[in-house]
Amino acid sequence: MPKEFSRSQRLGAQILRSLSELLHFETKDPGLADVSLTAVDLSKDLSIARVYFSLLDPNADPLPATEGLKRAAGFLRSKLGSRLKVRHIPELRFIHDDSIARGAEMARLIDDATGTHRDS
Repeated sequence: MPKEFSRSQRLGAQILRSLSELLHFETKDPGLADVSLTAVDLSKDLSIARVYFSLLDPNADPLPATEGLKRAAGFLRSKLGSRLKVRHIPELRFIHDDSIARGAEMARLIDDATGTHRDS
């Protein structure tokens, strides 16, 4: 029998969906256009949401996007408040998710080691 999702997982998924919509339809910062939210990890007491993001260009510097997301955090949190049916909206902390870039680098290293090369 499959295990039910915990409240934390359900809320995290809801926050991820809502933040993704808000980010793309309600923020005006052009520096956030290439940002894609990948995951939300909530603290045990649900007071902090670590929001992971990646960039369309995995080689781009994530610092400007991180700063833009920090600037937008208050706005995004207040908008979340009107969308979520919870007593307290968690504090949003944005963290760059570099797994895509790491994956591409691993593929390149494997190709180099095996002598095969993919056309990009």
